[in-house]
Amino acid sequence: MDLPALADFTLVARHGGFGRAARESGRPKATLSRRVADLEADLDLRLFERGARSLKLTEEGRALYERAGLLLTELEETAAAIASGGQTARGRLRISAPLLFSQTAMGKLAAGFALKHPDVRLEVTVEDRPVDMIEEGYDLVIRVNPDPDATLVGRIFLRDRLVVVASPALPRPNDGAVLPAVVRGSLQNDETWKVSTAAGPVTLMTKPVLGLSSLLMVRDAARAGVGAARLPLSLVSADLASGSLVHWADVEAPIALWALYPSRRLLSARVSAFLDYLREAFPKGTPDELAAYMGH
Repeated sequence: MDLPALADFTLVARHGGFGRAARESGRPKATLSRRVADLEADLDLRLFERGARSLKLTEEGRALYERAGLLLTELEETAAAIASGGQTARGRLRISAPLLFSQTAMGKLAAGFALKHPDVRLEVTVEDRPVDMIEEGYDLVIRVNPDPDATLVGRIFLRDRLVVVASPALPRPNDGAVLPAVVRGSLQNDETWKVSTAAGPVTLMTKPVLGLSSLLMVRDAARAGVGAARLPLSLVSADLASGSLVHWADVEAPIALWALYPSRRLLSARVSAFLDYLREAFPKGTPDELAAYMGH
C-alpha cells in the first residue's frame, strides 16, 4: 500500500473535503484528489461518496480512516521519539479509567502527570464498561479484574481487597439473622455473603435495603448506619482508623487494578511515561498505599 497516498486520504477525511485539506496543508487540491483516486484503485474500494457539494466517507472509508489515522499518528510519534532520543513524551494520551478509581485518585494522578510531562495532552474518560481500545481510540485503559484478552497486554499496578464494614451503631447479627445491607446497583433478592472472620469462614444472610450506583455513596450510607456493606479496604481505611466504621469480615474476592494497552501497537513514549508514573505513585501497590494517596 502507498503510505503517502494513505496519509493524503486521512488528511482529506479529517478535513471533510479536498479543498479544505488543500488549504490547511498547502498541498495542491489536484494532487490530493489523484492520490485518493489511486488509493481507491489499489484497494478496489470506494472510500468517499462524492456529491456536488459534499464529500462523505463510505463505510469502508470510515473503517480505514479510523485504523489508518491511529497507525500514522504512531509512526509519526515513533519517528519523533527516535529523533529526540526516545526520551520525550508528547502528543495526545487518551485513557479510560473506572469510576471509583477516577473519583478517588485519578484527578491527582492526572494533574501530577501533566505537570511532569507538559508536552502530553492527557484526556481521561470514566468508563466501567469494557471499552474497545482500537475502535474507540484509547492509548491505555485501567480496569479492575479484567477478563483475559489476547489483544491486550499490561500489568497490575495496585491490589486491594473487599471487607465487610458497618457503623458501630449497627448491631452485629446473631447466627442465622438477616443483615440489612447497602449494595451497589439495583436491589435484588436476599443475598448470601461468604466471608472470613477470625473464627473462620462464615456465611452472612443479607437483605439489601438500599441500592446505590457509586461505592462512595455506599460508604456514606454505611457510615449512617442503614446497613452493612462490602467495600474496598483502601476506601474505608480512614473510617476504620477513626472508628466511624468497624470491620466485620473479609471477602474472599481479591481486587487487582491493571493498566492495559493493545499488544499490536508500538508502546509510545507517552504510554511508557504514564506507566512509569503509576510505578512512582504506587511503588508497592498495596491497599494502604492507595488509601494514603487518596488521603493526601
